[in-house]
Amino acid sequence: MSKKEETLNTNNEVKRANTDQRASKPMSWSRKHSLAAGLFYILTFVSIPTLGMYAQVHAPGYIAGPGPDAPVLWGAVLELIVALAGMGTAIALFPVIKRQNEAMALGLIGTRTVEGAVIFAGVASLLSIVTLRLAGVGADGLIAGQVLVALYDRLFLVSGSLMPALNGLLLGLLMYRSRLVPRILPILGLIGVPLLLAGDAAVLFGLIGRVSTPAALLAMPIALWELSLGIWLTVKGFNPSPLTSEPA
Repeated sequence: MSKKEETLNTNNEVKRANTDQRASKPMSWSRKHSLAAGLFYILTFVSIPTLGMYAQVHAPGYIAGPGPDAPVLWGAVLELIVALAGMGTAIALFPVIKRQNEAMALGLIGTRTVEGAVIFAGVASLLSIVTLRLAGVGADGLIAGQVLVALYDRLFLVSGSLMPALNGLLLGLLMYRSRLVPRILPILGLIGVPLLLAGDAAVLFGLIGRVSTPAALLAMPIALWELSLGIWLTVKGFNPSPLTSEPA
C-alpha cells in the first residue's frame, strides 16, 4: 500500500471516529429544555386554520342548519393542542429561566395556564353549539347559538390577545436580560406587546373587527417573536450562559 493510500485511510478513520464520538455524545440538560420549548412553540401555530374552520359556526343560522360539524370539531382539537402546547413552553423553559428571575418565571407559568384554561372554555362554547344543533333545537336555539359564539369571541380576546401579550412581556424581559437567545428576538416581542394590547382594546370597543387586517397587523410582531423563538430554540438552543449549566 502506498503512503498516499495509508494517509487517506488514516484520515477516513479519524473522520469516522469523530462522527461516532459526536453521535454518542449525550444531549445536554439545557439542550433538552430548549428543544422541548422550541417544538412546543412551533406546535402552537397549528391552530391558524381555525380562522377558516370556524367561519360557518359564526353564521347566524348555523345552529338551525344542516352543518357541517367536522370543521368545528377539528378546529376544537387544534385549539386544545395549542392550549396544552402553550403550557408546555412555560414548563420546558422554567428550570432554566427561573435562574434569571424565579418570580417572573412563575408568572409565565401562571399566564400560560390561564391562557390554556380560557382556550378550553372557548372550545367548550363552540362544542355546545354543535351539541345543540345535533339535538335538533332548530330556530328556538338561534339566540343561544349567537350567545355562545359571542362568548367564544370574547374569550378569544383574552386567550388570543391579552395573555400572549403578558407572556411576551414576561418572557421577553427574561430572555433580554439573560441573553439566552439573540437580543433581537425578545426586542421584537417587547415591541409587539403594546401593539397587541392596542389591537385587543380596539376589538373590545368595536373599533376594528376581531378577524380584520388591522387586528392581524397589530398581532404580527408577537406572532413573529414566538415563531422565531421556537425555531431558534429548536435549531440552535440557548446561547452559552451560566444559566444553562448542569444542575448539581
